[in-house]
Amino acid sequence: MAQGLLAKEQKYDRQLRLWGDHGQGALESAHVCLINATATGTEILKNLVLPGIGSFTIVDGNVVHGEDVGNNFFLHRGTIGQNRAQAAMELLQELNDYVTGNFVPEKPEHLLENDPSFFCRFTVVIATQLPESTLLRLAETLWDSGIPLLICRAYGFVGYMRIAVKEHTIIESHPDNALEDLRLDQPFPELSEHLQLYDLGHMDKKDHSHTPWVVIVAKCLEKWRGENLGQIPKNYKEKEAFRTMIRQGILKNENGQPEEEENFEEAVKNVNTALNITKLPSNIEEVFNDERCTNLTPQSTPFWILARAVKDFISMEGKGNLPLRGTIPDMIADSDKFIKLQNIYREKATKDSVAVENYVSKLLQSVGKPPECIPEKDIRLFCRNCAFLRVVRCRSLAEEYGVDTAKKDDIVSLMENPDNEIVLYLMLRAVDRFQKQHGRYPGIYHYQIEGDFGKLKSCLHGFLQEYGLSLSVKDEYIQEFCRYGAAEPHTIASFLGGAAAQEAIKIITRQFVIFNNTFIYNGMLQTSASFQL
Repeated sequence: MAQGLLAKEQKYDRQLRLWGDHGQGALESAHVCLINATATGTEILKNLVLPGIGSFTIVDGNVVHGEDVGNNFFLHRGTIGQNRAQAAMELLQELNDYVTGNFVPEKPEHLLENDPSFFCRFTVVIATQLPESTLLRLAETLWDSGIPLLICRAYGFVGYMRIAVKEHTIIESHPDNALEDLRLDQPFPELSEHLQLYDLGHMDKKDHSHTPWVVIVAKCLEKWRGENLGQIPKNYKEKEAFRTMIRQGILKNENGQPEEEENFEEAVKNVNTALNITKLPSNIEEVFNDERCTNLTPQSTPFWILARAVKDFISMEGKGNLPLRGTIPDMIADSDKFIKLQNIYREKATKDSVAVENYVSKLLQSVGKPPECIPEKDIRLFCRNCAFLRVVRCRSLAEEYGVDTAKKDDIVSLMENPDNEIVLYLMLRAVDRFQKQHGRYPGIYHYQIEGDFGKLKSCLHGFLQEYGLSLSVKDEYIQEFCRYGAAEPHTIASFLGGAAAQEAIKIITRQFVIFNNTFIYNGMLQTSASFQL
């Protein structure tokens, strides 16, 4: 057993560093449904099977044809005539012994008709290459049940993704270039007490050059505030003067020249970081003011109970501040000084987390839930990341497709540039209308391309007119979509496979931020864009 766990850790080493063992645990307990084992669908699953999703089920009532073998690496000549879901499942499962594969050899339309609740058993549903009518019905079923739907489509040189989920809460958003939570502008009592142990003017050379830069900045800040009515440096001029004050603290050699003290240079470089004002980020204020945070019910998710607990902590004992994150950056210092400073922050973070835990316990009791339903480790994780909480709410597909609820003004504004990626979205809507009217996609028969141009143009104009969009689309886009003939090139499928699997992992692990809500990839120009439609 121990050897098996060690082998698994070695296998997943890189991704464990990225999303942690709790993220990996979420992945391994996930059950993903893929609708249609197309080239796009199997590329997505490949990128979920390799990192170790728990299980997957492919729903596909089609049999393998020659064109499938031509663009899908998970099908071969020997599978022609077999059910496509079964054939793809068998080869995908070979990628990872830890993953369980299943298949349902039925068309999704039949399942939606006879057993729509089937799709509500999954962690996330990924739908590829579905016609519009089936897609809308599937989206409605999942929306009502709160199951995330990821729609993916490769159409010629165009890639399309759409996420439909009522609410997706994120604790670990992993922001780029997040500022450290040092609280030097509002030092907590334990930090202030620790700083009093240092007297930079009366230290030997070795101790002076190994003092952590956080301490150097904090001590200089004490002096600055004493000379500036308690204010901290705010503008460029003041910060430059503050940097000069730090440099003046560097020891001089016997010739009166400054010594090379790297810790002081570090302090100078980190002035902007160190002088970051401690306050509630605006996005966190939005979370705390959300109705779901204000009005807890027995149906409230752990995220909202934890958010409310932190909000209560801030107002009752946090002095308006979030729980301390408890981490400090690496820096030049001797081990003893660094570890002591590190422990000051860690112990304060633990103390804040315990306080939040008490609020969580009271809130759980108030809504009739047992205290063990939110483990201590989850509370600690929430406190460490509460400065970076995110809530993503997508619009439903029904809202997007509704004539009265479509975001027409946004589309018109974007189309001021006639080559904006939004034009590809309009064309995809037009080819869906073509398929609905003619029972096929434009250009799938080479000899019909010329005739289909006029029909597709008519479908596009009908769609624009119905939605009240006074727009013109270049003929070259209509011609291009006729030439595509609904083909699914593997190059586009492969790109989408990576991009969609990334979003699926974000949804499953609740780490990093998903896009909201539409993504378009232009394979002709190698550009992409996301839209809130």
